[in-house]
Amino acid sequence: MTVNARIAPQPWMTAPETRAVFDALAAGGADARFVGGCVRDAWLGRKVKDIDIATHAPPERVMALLKAAGIGAIPTGIEHGTITAVVGKAHYEITTLRRDVETFGRHARVEFTDDWREDAARRDLTMNALSCTLDGCVYDPFGGLADMAAGRVRFVGDPRQRIEEDVLRLLRFFRFHAHYGRGAPDEAALAACAEMAPRLPTLSGERVRGELSRLLAAPDPASAWALMIRLGVMAHLLTDAVRTARLDGLVRLEHDLDEPPEAVRRFAAVLDTDRAGALAVAQTLRLSNADRDCLAALTEPPMAVAPSDGPVKRRQALYRLGDAGLYRDLVLLAAVDAPGPVALDAVRAALATAEDLPSLVLPIAGRDLLAMGMPRGPAVGALLKQVEAWWIAEDFRPGRDECLAEARRRLG
Repeated sequence: MTVNARIAPQPWMTAPETRAVFDALAAGGADARFVGGCVRDAWLGRKVKDIDIATHAPPERVMALLKAAGIGAIPTGIEHGTITAVVGKAHYEITTLRRDVETFGRHARVEFTDDWREDAARRDLTMNALSCTLDGCVYDPFGGLADMAAGRVRFVGDPRQRIEEDVLRLLRFFRFHAHYGRGAPDEAALAACAEMAPRLPTLSGERVRGELSRLLAAPDPASAWALMIRLGVMAHLLTDAVRTARLDGLVRLEHDLDEPPEAVRRFAAVLDTDRAGALAVAQTLRLSNADRDCLAALTEPPMAVAPSDGPVKRRQALYRLGDAGLYRDLVLLAAVDAPGPVALDAVRAALATAEDLPSLVLPIAGRDLLAMGMPRGPAVGALLKQVEAWWIAEDFRPGRDECLAEARRRLG
């Protein structure tokens, strides 16, 4: 293969841990390169997260070479050729070059090979089919560099065949378009996605959730989401997830406030349904119980929260919700839904109220009323609720002594 470009050495490439892994493989004559997302993101100047390495050495040989060099080796997916090397706190996935013999969704029956192009041909997208040597020589067998320069997300080879191998790649296309695409999306890819969309229900909820959550984390997910609706993709996934204008408004507000994206909040923004519908979506996507409850509460709020509320009303809403994160999400969505312009300072003030939650604790409990001589029974709880309502109406200012005095006053 011809070297197509070069990447200047970067800290993750020159780190002692990285060099130790490459040196261990080289000691046994194993050719190795960085592959996939780390090469893509390094070329684009983005932060590199996971470091994946490919080699022509079979996995058992990789294990032996790593152990000989004193490097931890975990047979993560040895049947598919993947070993995890552990050097200190750094982890590297090392996979033997392979070709697919038979595919079944996320898994495939593979044969090992020493052909770098053959291994790259099994990747989903051209920008993910890059490989790079330790000294920065980039190999690009399918035009991924040109595609990235053009902001074009393109499948390797025939889009339909790539999606047939694993239907999740259909969602990955839109996710990558949201994160890396510019301009009009690839027409061949869109045609294949529209044709293969009826197969989406065969995917597990967990896999769908993972892709949609990553898509929603993009700087501008609304346009990709709208494209999925227009092509009929969403009709096979989430029929109620159609409020792209609301999602766009939330994303813009988050940007203006420097608020990090949050998947459940963005899911809630795009849903046009009630609590029951939100619970159905949570079931489809196999959300955790906490995320399920949050999505339901954001879809059908237990109380009104508005950035225009005064400090007292904001604190009361925060206290009754009992969840600072839920309160903040409701504030942001309420700002998006406001009929007119909302001042950013008002939204910031409302969000800042969430910091008050730890101090909003009723200073007395039922045991204090028992110590005053009240007999056990429902009357204790009833009086405590009365004192709590008074304490809330007083803007949470009364302390323990004042609350006890109020309880005595109400007891007569």
